Amino acid sequence: MTRVAVIGTGVIGAMTTWRLALRGAEVLAFDAYGPGHDRGASAGESRIFRTAYKEGAAYVPLLQRAEALWRDLERDAGADLLTLCGGLTIGAPDNPDVAAVRRCAEEAGLDHEVLDTAQARKRFPQHRIDDGEIMVLDPAAGVLRPEPSVQAALRSAEEAGARVLPYHPVTDAVETADGWRITSNGTAFDVDHVIFAPGPWARQLAPLRSLPVEARLITAYWFAARDVAAHTPDALPIAIRRHPEAGFSCFPALDGAAIKIVPHHLGWPDLNGPDALPRSSAPEHARAASAAAARLLPGVTPHPIRVGTFAEGFTPDEHALLGPLPGHRRATVMTGFSGHGFKLAPAFGEIGADLALDGGTAHDVAALSPTRFPL
Repeated sequence: MTRVAVIGTGVIGAMTTWRLALRGAEVLAFDAYGPGHDRGASAGESRIFRTAYKEGAAYVPLLQRAEALWRDLERDAGADLLTLCGGLTIGAPDNPDVAAVRRCAEEAGLDHEVLDTAQARKRFPQHRIDDGEIMVLDPAAGVLRPEPSVQAALRSAEEAGARVLPYHPVTDAVETADGWRITSNGTAFDVDHVIFAPGPWARQLAPLRSLPVEARLITAYWFAARDVAAHTPDALPIAIRRHPEAGFSCFPALDGAAIKIVPHHLGWPDLNGPDALPRSSAPEHARAASAAAARLLPGVTPHPIRVGTFAEGFTPDEHALLGPLPGHRRATVMTGFSGHGFKLAPAFGEIGADLALDGGTAHDVAALSPTRFPL
């Protein structure tokens, strides 16, 4: 039986642990925090799932596989994790992201609908639509519940025999003649293969310090809905909004009170490591988010009732590093998902298990190889 260490149990590490355990590996999964903690990118109450993907049609087979695996996990764990409420991309027809989503849907033959200005205003009055703007509706999109998803994957992994070790920060990871030695809380664990899934903590691990992964700040805001029923997943799809004055992702109300937005037009500020994460937003950032809500979301009160901050690891091209760790044997790296790994996490977990146990995968992830960057 292959013994595998997974370092980091955010959604990528959790899903990898689950898939490894189902394949019969002996798995040790380490994390400095508890499952579903609120410091990394696997938090924030809601995350987007979508199939018509602005990042390109090459991701569509992975997204379709991910949806099937989300459903497998729901059955395994007896949990409700993914609600397909549809997804909107909103903006001018020539906006690069709007055009990219439409192009992806057409190239991949995905079911989708393009709503002109009048149709958009009639069907989704929760969004303020300017003259000439359109909506691209992806019916195979929806909302994920991040914290329960991480816990469900780890619970299912434990039931399949994995050993999950929360509050076990890894202080050393050293390659040996026949595997790796992982040190945590003063104890050494010898394994055949190691999977590094550290999220924004990548640079804190010696074997990963040369990787081009920077910790950045993501801030989310919740705005109270005046008519909550009109802003639940039954009535409001997830959305990617592109407008000359603002850009954000928008999530329906899951808490019975408020929708969430994550501003994109304000950028992702660098962090001096994820442990420097501030626990609230800067006033100027909050003012800009409030202005975006007031301008484009007529059904909410324009001042946030809740703020969340999260650390994420970004690469220079904002695509993940996924593959064998350069310069090492029996090591896989899965990091730098740059704000769009959560929806794909079950498929990435399957790939991580393939790489650890088989030395390769049938999934086409060559474009994500860490070797695309000079190290």
